[in-house]
Amino acid sequence: MRSARFLAASLLMSQALPALSSTAHAQTSDRPVPDNQTVYVRAGHLVDPEAGKVLGARLLRVENGRVAAIGPDGPVPAGARVIDWSAYTVLPGLIDMHVHLADADQSENVAEPLLHSAMDIAYIGARHARETLMAGFTTVHNCGDFRAFADVALRDAINRGDVIGPRISAVGAYVTIPGGGGEVTGFAPDVEVPAAMRAGVVTDAADTTRKVNALFQHGADSIKLIATGAVLAQGTEPGQQELSEEEMHAAVVVARGRGSWVTAHAHGAEGIKSAMRAGVKAIEHASLIDDEGIAMAKAKGVWLDMDIYDGDWIGDYGRAHHWPADMLRKNDETTQAQRDGFAKAVRAGVRLAYGTDAGVYPHGLNARQFKVMVRYGMTPMQAIQAATTVSAELLGWSHDVGALSPGHFADMIAVSGDPLADISILEHVDHVIKGGQEVR
Repeated sequence: MRSARFLAASLLMSQALPALSSTAHAQTSDRPVPDNQTVYVRAGHLVDPEAGKVLGARLLRVENGRVAAIGPDGPVPAGARVIDWSAYTVLPGLIDMHVHLADADQSENVAEPLLHSAMDIAYIGARHARETLMAGFTTVHNCGDFRAFADVALRDAINRGDVIGPRISAVGAYVTIPGGGGEVTGFAPDVEVPAAMRAGVVTDAADTTRKVNALFQHGADSIKLIATGAVLAQGTEPGQQELSEEEMHAAVVVARGRGSWVTAHAHGAEGIKSAMRAGVKAIEHASLIDDEGIAMAKAKGVWLDMDIYDGDWIGDYGRAHHWPADMLRKNDETTQAQRDGFAKAVRAGVRLAYGTDAGVYPHGLNARQFKVMVRYGMTPMQAIQAATTVSAELLGWSHDVGALSPGHFADMIAVSGDPLADISILEHVDHVIKGGQEVR
């Protein structure tokens, strides 16, 4: 029944939303660009995160949606299709490694996830995807939604061209203990949460193996574990470990066998280290990481994906809108600790991806984190690399996204000014191309 519901939701998107995609193209380009047409893009300046340099005027030749060649600006063949961004600084499309597209926005109402049907979530997810793409984030890792496989359906709808949005790596569902940080919580004990929201709930290592296999069988690209309690899940504590090391290792074994990988939501220091010992590739949040954990991440080559803007939004917006007191308390206890840990990780040379937890705050504001990363120790180029080459490597998609050298998808953005002089410029993207197609 769950698969049928999501097929219906996906079909509904395909029937009702092509007009959104067509309208978006009509607003930004006088004609669509066929996939097989050659396009030339003039860049006033080009940020090259692979080399860590800003280049002068460049001409990019795009064929079949990928960069075919790049060189100094110059003449193009007569009648060629040209996108003139010579007045802008051009960067590869940005990557956000921690979003929640196919879900309702975070609110003060703990019942919010139960107030939306699969059909609602299909439309909500399509809107969130469009907002994210228009903000310049052309690739995302969707780190879970309450309704299982909603992100898989959204990914497939985008890939078919039914709706516009970023390239999505989907996890399918949270892998969590009963009542844990990945569950819908905060209800009376006799309230029954729908099975579609509990697809990743596990009780032991054997159950983890079964459930993780099922996630892959139904289209997940990677796996998201909830290793510790969560700030925004009532009845859980960020510092407390929830999944056992054995359970987490079982998930890692299944993922490796399928050529995939695992990331772990982990706030508490011991939960972080347990997840790394279990073999995860990345840690989400890492709010209360200690010096031993930072050293372990460095030694094992584990990525940290630290959403260090998020605490500001939760603190300010959450208080203004009367979010539950225990959520606000947990946010207060983790925000500055997370930023201090981030600064230590920067100094230690740990791999730091760009992940925001968008969905806690509105989609489309993803770039607000750049200035916080710079404030806590990164150079502007390091922050840009976190959202391009570093995150592409974590995804395992370095050959496709995160750069604009030949062979990569022609995913790029244009901004007015120099983001290395003022990183907040990335909060105001002027133009977006995905796969050689102008979308903004």
